[in-house]
Amino acid sequence: MKLPRAELDRSQRGIKVCKRCIIPETRPGITYDDEGICFPCRVAEHHSEVDWLARKKELQEISRWGREHSKCEYDCIVAVSGGKDSTRQALYARYELGLNPLLVSCTYPPQQQIDLGAYNVGNMISLGFDTIVVGPKPETWKKLMRNAFYRFGNWAKATEMALYAIPPRVATAYKIPLIFLGENNALNSGDLGGSLGGDANKIKDNNTLAGGKPTNLMDESILEKDVLWHQFPSDKDMADANVRIVYMGYYIEDFDPFANAKIALRHGLKVRNVPREDIGAYNLFEDLDEDFVHVNQLLKYFKLGFARVTDDACQAIRRGLMTREEGIELVKKYEGRCHQRYIENFCKYLEITEDEFWKVANSFRNKEIWEQLPDGEWKLHRQF
Repeated sequence: MKLPRAELDRSQRGIKVCKRCIIPETRPGITYDDEGICFPCRVAEHHSEVDWLARKKELQEISRWGREHSKCEYDCIVAVSGGKDSTRQALYARYELGLNPLLVSCTYPPQQQIDLGAYNVGNMISLGFDTIVVGPKPETWKKLMRNAFYRFGNWAKATEMALYAIPPRVATAYKIPLIFLGENNALNSGDLGGSLGGDANKIKDNNTLAGGKPTNLMDESILEKDVLWHQFPSDKDMADANVRIVYMGYYIEDFDPFANAKIALRHGLKVRNVPREDIGAYNLFEDLDEDFVHVNQLLKYFKLGFARVTDDACQAIRRGLMTREEGIELVKKYEGRCHQRYIENFCKYLEITEDEFWKVANSFRNKEIWEQLPDGEWKLHRQF
């Protein structure tokens, strides 16, 4: 169900935001109803009315299907990063669903992955799971990242291709048709490009993945054979392998960042230990693999007028863990912050100068919501 976009008050200058949380109208795919309430807030409003027992039975039936249709020793694949969500998914698959999962993880090149990310993947393996870790060729990885940065102001557009394409690649190769992902972003963030249920088979058509092929990120130096791990198997190969991708989080009543973090911490997860103003985030248990994510959140801030703190606060507001006013104060305090060391390391990795970085970054700044003041500073116009 797609809600109509509300006719919001245009008498004030700036980004309009949801009247219940603080998600802005600039978020891709977001919709508001006639009362100015965003779709994810409406979903959260009806959370307690869901028949969670029925959903659990449906998940058990899906698990039974996966066990019966697998052609090898593993009942399913769980796509993992080593973070809070994937740690909980792996544990849930084993202990709640009685499955023998194969964990599949995409690893960043050595120059990008941080020790914390490597530790958390190792921690998951230490919990007793068989794991396949795929590391795409670093040279191609960097080229695609650079092209994504220059063409879209979003270097992660390239890496997300690999993160989501690798599990189906492994599934078709090992004949394990059932793949579990975590949350359905349509319900949690408003990206209405896919389903509104547990079916994740159309995830490649979501905003960032753009059809599941990195064609718009390639250049003459990148051949088709170089990007195997960055593109989904063909629709025919997926159908022939009977691949079924499922959002596990859709079926679990308390599957959210906060509950997942508590469970993962009890099972060895390590989180960041840095000042929030350094990384422009409120939750320190998110995005633990690498540090360039902070740079990408800065770019997102320039393009869309919001970043990680808004996402963190909206999740907390919808779960009653934070008031809207508290969320607004956090955004004012931390949003768009990124320590200089992360920018320096990002430029060093992509082999560009900092001047070039800022030239590209500012070229993507949304002039409809940002105003450059006489002193050269930029001001964001936002309605709260």
